[in-house]
Amino acid sequence: MHYELIPAHNPGSYTGSGNNTYLLNGKSPVLIDAGTGDSRHVTGVADALVQSPSTSLTKVLVTHGHADHASGISALMTRWPEVVAAKMPWPERDDRYSVFWTPIADGDLIPAGDTTLQAVHTPGHAPDHLCFLDSTSRVLFTGDLVVSGSTVMIPGSSGGDLVAYLASLQRVLSLKPTRLLPAHGPAIDDPVTLVRHYLDHRQSREDQILAAIRAGIDTVDGLVSRVYGFLEPQLIPAAHESVLAHLKKLRVEDRIQTDANRWTST
Repeated sequence: MHYELIPAHNPGSYTGSGNNTYLLNGKSPVLIDAGTGDSRHVTGVADALVQSPSTSLTKVLVTHGHADHASGISALMTRWPEVVAAKMPWPERDDRYSVFWTPIADGDLIPAGDTTLQAVHTPGHAPDHLCFLDSTSRVLFTGDLVVSGSTVMIPGSSGGDLVAYLASLQRVLSLKPTRLLPAHGPAIDDPVTLVRHYLDHRQSREDQILAAIRAGIDTVDGLVSRVYGFLEPQLIPAAHESVLAHLKKLRVEDRIQTDANRWTST
């Protein structure tokens, strides 16, 4: 499998140095993730296609509907009008992008470059989240399921589901990937260690949140201050989302209860 990382040129507080998109070159060139429409990204894709047997982009596989992964689809379709835009459906988000999305389902086999990718549904960060596995090399394109050098926010108020996310991490372990190619940061060559770190990290945060509730802290803001007080102010909204995701998980498990936005242990 031959691939090339094409940066999306969208650095920021939540994207780090910016998104990675991946071009799989070959007889059927395919791009994983659409970026945000920056002209340098579109040019980077075009320049990489010069080395391909086909200089036309055939398909864009979007890992999920968050803007830093999907909003660049219009710019790519302007440059390559025949390109197919494909993702797992998330109707509440998909309509924002004013394009026709070819649906992808879990287990779909998709020709890409000189290989075939398998779509792997990995919800949690977003309900439509997909990873893409090259079954020959066992390389997994992970989108935002995992990232390098940080952890992933679970947006508890807008489609995030921590129970589903933890199950998705376990599913990745069962796939036994040899390498992870995330949407943010460099490649990960020790997948098992990283995924187990993610699982341990979530358990540690859950323990902290439960301890704080049992100590009498009963609001989301109070829990954020106790558990994430070390963060810079611009990252506090993300911490708020993560705490909310943990609270939803604990309530589903009947380990906490809420009344008028006050949280107590059961």
